[in-house]
Amino acid sequence: MQGIENNEVLLEEEVISIRRVTKVVKGGKNFRFSAAVVVGDKNGRVGLGKGKAKEVPLAIKKAVVDAKKNLIVIPLINNTIPYYIVGKFGAAKVVLRPASPGTGVIAGGAVRFIMELAGIKNILTKSLKSKNILTVARATINGLKNLKNSEKISNGRNIEEEDLWQ
Repeated sequence: MQGIENNEVLLEEEVISIRRVTKVVKGGKNFRFSAAVVVGDKNGRVGLGKGKAKEVPLAIKKAVVDAKKNLIVIPLINNTIPYYIVGKFGAAKVVLRPASPGTGVIAGGAVRFIMELAGIKNILTKSLKSKNILTVARATINGLKNLKNSEKISNGRNIEEEDLWQ
């Protein structure tokens, strides 16, 4: 893990996947490396990026740049998400459930990295259907992206923000 200074906010990065990919051409095989990286500030902002290059460090650098471009803001309530949601991407499904304080991050693989870098300290997750790291990570980001903050929900329902989670 490394710290990256970006707009006066310290972002941490975590490599979740490095793959060697091959393109078969007339003259033989061209090898490249594909990297997937999660970037977050542990305070409600997280992003996922991919990069591909002929060398691993360059692929990781490209993935970090892509992840910074794709940062999303997550509404947090007491270090957890406000409500139950299912994120989907391709064949992957990820169930995200809020948890009471002291539960911790109950997640595995790519989902755990995303939750920790987002600053979520109490959550229950379940990854369904797909075992592919990248699609599971994208499904998790999709679920977090679809979360609405309490201000938007209360305006849509025409009720007070205090009465929303009762």
